[in-house]
Formats: sequence, C-alpha cells, structure tokens
Amino acid sequence: MRYGLIAGNGRFPILALEEARRQGHEVVVVALREEAAPEVEAAASRCHWISIGEMGKLIKILKTEGITQIMMAGQVKHASIFSSIRPDLRLIKLLASLPVKNTEGLIGGVAKALADEGIKLTDSTALLKPMLAGEGAMTRRKPSKAEAEAIDYGRRVAHALAGFDIGQSVAIAGRACVAVEAMEGTDAMLRRAAGLVNGGKLVLVKVSTGRKRLLFDVPVVGPQTIEVMRETGATALAVDAGRTLLLDRAEMLATSEKYAIAVIGYAPIQ
Repeated sequence: MRYGLIAGNGRFPILALEEARRQGHEVVVVALREEAAPEVEAAASRCHWISIGEMGKLIKILKTEGITQIMMAGQVKHASIFSSIRPDLRLIKLLASLPVKNTEGLIGGVAKALADEGIKLTDSTALLKPMLAGEGAMTRRKPSKAEAEAIDYGRRVAHALAGFDIGQSVAIAGRACVAVEAMEGTDAMLRRAAGLVNGGKLVLVKVSTGRKRLLFDVPVVGPQTIEVMRETGATALAVDAGRTLLLDRAEMLATSEKYAIAVIGYAPIQ
C-alpha cells in the first residue's frame, strides 16, 4: 500500500512509520512544522514540511505525489490551532464555512475538503492495531473498590464531555470530578488537579469520543503519562479498550507496575 501521513507531535507518527516500513508500505509524510519531530523525515519514504495553516499546499503535495489515502498521526496542540495558525486562502474559506470550530468541526472540514479532491482520510490507527488497549486489567494490580467506583463515575462524566468535543480526560478524587481536560492536554490537567486536592489521590479516566472511526484525535497514553500520574498522586488509569493507543506498551506497563498504578481497559460506552 501507498499512504500519505500528516505528522503531528509525539511518538505516534514515528511508530506508525516504523510499522509501515516493516509491512512494506510506502508512506509519504507531510510533517507539520510547528509540531512534528525531525525524526519523521528519516522514517518516511519522502517528507514534505508545511505549516499548520497551509491547506492549499497540503492538497497540492498529495495530488503531486498521487496520494489517495492519508491518515493523521500525532497530536496537534489545540493552542497551536488558535495561536500559531496563519491560514492560507483555502483554509480561510474552510474555516468560514464551519458552524463550530472545535476539533470535530475543524478536522471534519479538512476531511471533506480532501474528499472533494479524491483523497480519503483513513483510520489513523490502521498501522498500529496491536498497540490498542485491550479490555480488562493490564497490570497485576487491579483497582480497589474505591478506585473502581471513582472510575465508574469518571467514565460517565468523561463520556458526556467527549460528546461535546471538550476533552478526553477527567481527574477524579473519590467520586468528585476535580478537573476536566480542555485545550491544555492531559499532563497539564493532572498537575492542575493535584494542586486542587492538596496531596489527595486521583484516578485518571481517558475516553474516546463517539466517533465511529478513529480518523483523528485518538486517545494516547504512554510512559510519560505514567510518570506524570506518579508525580501527581494518580493511582489508576482507565481507558477505552480498542480505541486507545498504548505507546511503548511494554515500557509503559512496566513503569505502571513499578509505581503500583493500575491500568484497565473498558468497553467503550455506546
């Protein structure tokens, strides 16, 4: 197969490219200058660098390369979209047409613009299915009764918020929602929550949105998530099975075991 890949930040794009190489796929990367790591260039068949707002240039590159399927891999910080973006004429027109400028609206608009050019936005986890979280406990330590109750409450709250495309994660202390993830990201949300509970224990709940396909904004956790959990007094992590990427899975779970942090996958709430 020959894919295009829009690379954001983090390990997700690198791992997707490494897996594509193992499977013998050719991947042309369009790397976002404000987000992507230089390493993506070495892992790609070819690499083009663009800024976040260069919609017209993106389409021109894909058509020149003969790409008809493209995936998005890696985070684009929400703050970047609002503070760093310098939209070209193509993107200005797209933004003006959107009724809502949240993640769903923005990427949905991009997907439609690509489809109009004969380019399909495909499942961003297509190359990394083995890295998706399974259902059940992934660590030896299972959640305590109190943690399980906090997780149950947190999953209902997080699912409701995700339906409005506000964020993917919540921090729970007892059965109270201490903090909700918005544009700052999970790590910053956990640190904010830790300041509010003044040394109390937290549970981190991360869910996927109600989208039927994982085209973009896939929930991701990894060793760094666990390190921040330890720093902030979070003792359990709940994720949606089959819809959350575990980056560097072995290292992540080994770190969780080291700090006695329970990691559990749950069937997504429908």
